[in-house]
Amino acid sequence: MNRTHSLPPYVVAALLTVSVPVAAHAQSSTGSTGSSTVGAKPPVSSLTPADIKLLAETHIAIGLVHDSADARAAQSKNKTKDAQLELAQKKREAVAQVLTARGLTEDEYQRRRFVVSTNLELRTHFDSVVAKITGVPIPGRVAVAAAPGFVPAAQLPPGLVGTHIGHVTTSYVDTPDKMGLLPMAFAEAAVASQHATLATRTPTNLAAMQMHAGHVLNALDPSLMKEGPGKGYGLKKAAGGVAQHIELAAKETGASGGVKIHATHIAAAARGTLTRVDAAIALIRQIQSATDAKEAASLISQLASLCNQLAAGADTNADGRVDWGNGEGGLQQAQEHVQLLIAGEKK
Repeated sequence: MNRTHSLPPYVVAALLTVSVPVAAHAQSSTGSTGSSTVGAKPPVSSLTPADIKLLAETHIAIGLVHDSADARAAQSKNKTKDAQLELAQKKREAVAQVLTARGLTEDEYQRRRFVVSTNLELRTHFDSVVAKITGVPIPGRVAVAAAPGFVPAAQLPPGLVGTHIGHVTTSYVDTPDKMGLLPMAFAEAAVASQHATLATRTPTNLAAMQMHAGHVLNALDPSLMKEGPGKGYGLKKAAGGVAQHIELAAKETGASGGVKIHATHIAAAARGTLTRVDAAIALIRQIQSATDAKEAASLISQLASLCNQLAAGADTNADGRVDWGNGEGGLQQAQEHVQLLIAGEKK
């Protein structure tokens, strides 16, 4: 006798929290005559507002499933292998239920996510819908003055010393929106970390993991992956520019002792970031050539950890703190010493 299984509580929560009538979605894809073409899909560049709304609601519902399921997986009573496998299966079933309830296949959902992640206009619309539903402010809408690494021009030292420091902190000629190199590096690192984390959410989907790995690569070095959600400059180029221009500032005739000392620290932290960028790119190459989801998932886990260290650095010698040197430093350590440098020049 067949048994009817009830939905897990976290699926019910997801479906109740974000409800989308399937009939309404079907109607949106029906022509004025009331007929529709089975299997027909709009071009990737023509997602309608209704498509984006559906994607946003589905994204939120799946996020609720992941959050609830992951919380259960972290409980001590569920640490056994069998329990983890059972919970993972229930999570997959729950995600499938969310997609089915909204008239989407896994492939279509992933396709729409890709379109939105690579189109700024669609991404802005998507973010605004998510913000309206959840009440959480739109991500990425931060004033330039509040961006990590930014220093107002009025606080820079005079002369060529200040000019080179300004390239690091304030504005540079060839970056998007002429951002400073350090704020640019922070922005690209944030994209890389975000998409590495997204990849960890699909450990059984090789194509999805490889897609997000490509997004990470685009943020790290767009010369290796032209299309993606990055800013178009690349963390590798930005961090390299930070090291180069802060050292140029230290070499100027008018550079103070404080500038010379902190320039050494800033450059070392930037180069520590570059080392992690190179390691991340090597991992991505392995992920892109993987033929097995299990193999790729293991590499994705390493990539996510490494991408989190791009900004935060890493306590490699286990002394309880992250230093600017010894390969530990990341962008945050570079920023800390920029702030110390600027504070010293005000005296």
